[in-house]
Amino acid sequence: MGKIIGALMGYFSGGLILAAVGLLIGHLFDRGLKRAMGINYVAEREQLQKVFFDSTFRIMGYLAKADGRVCEMEVQQAEAIFTQLGLSGERRRQAIARFKEGSEAGFELETCVSTFIEHCGRQPLLKQMLIEALLAMAVADGTIDPAEEKVLRRVAHFLGFNTARFEQLLNMTRAQHHFHYQYSSNREQAHRDSHDELADAYQAMGINAEVSDAELKKAYRRLMSEHHPDKLIAKGVPEDMIKLATEKSQDIRAAYDLIRRHRGLS
Repeated sequence: MGKIIGALMGYFSGGLILAAVGLLIGHLFDRGLKRAMGINYVAEREQLQKVFFDSTFRIMGYLAKADGRVCEMEVQQAEAIFTQLGLSGERRRQAIARFKEGSEAGFELETCVSTFIEHCGRQPLLKQMLIEALLAMAVADGTIDPAEEKVLRRVAHFLGFNTARFEQLLNMTRAQHHFHYQYSSNREQAHRDSHDELADAYQAMGINAEVSDAELKKAYRRLMSEHHPDKLIAKGVPEDMIKLATEKSQDIRAAYDLIRRHRGLS
C-alpha cells in the first residue's frame, strides 16, 4: 500500500521520475511498518502464551484443592500431566510454581480468570482451549468429582460459556477420554457394546446421531481446524501444551472414522 500511494503521489506531482522516487519511499515505509508490526505480533503472542500457561496451571492447582486439600494422588496426577506435556527443566519448575500458587489458601479464582480475559478475551479460541485443557486434566484420572465440576462450571461461567455449551464440552471431553483409553486400542475386544461405542463417538464430536452426512463432515472439519497445532500456536497457545490438542484431534478422528464406517461413508 505504501508503494502504491508513494508512486501515485510522485507521478501526479512530477511524472515518472518522481513516481519512481515515491515508489522507493513507499517501499521503505512498507518495510518499516512490516518490521514494527512483526515485532508487536511476536511480543503479543509471547504475552498470550505466558498468560495462558500461568492461568492453566494456577487453575489446575485450584482444582486439585477443590475438595479442601491436595492429596498425594492429585500431586501424582499433576506430575503425570507435566510428563505428558513433556515439561522439563525451567518450564517444569514454572508449571509447579503456578500449580502451588493456585492451591494456596489465598488464591482468588475470579482474579486469575479476569487476568486471562484481559489478555486473551479477544480470542474466543483461547477461551475454549483453556476450558478444554482444564476439562482434559480433570478427567485424566477417569472421573471428575463434584467439587472439581463445580469449579469448572465457575470458570466456564466467567469465560462466558452458557450452561448448554459447558455441558457439551464436558460430554465431549468424557467421550474423547473413552476413545483415547478404551476404543482406540484393542478394537477387536469381543465383549464391547458397539451401541455405547457409537453413542460416545457422536458425543466426542459434539453432535447427535440425527445429523446428515454433510453436517457430520462439516463438524469434523471444524473440530480439526480448531485443534490444528499451527493455528493454536498462532493464536497464543504455548507450544508445550499443544500435545493436549493433538491427542484431542486423534480422538476426534477415531470417533469420526467409527461413525463414517457405521454409515458406510468412504
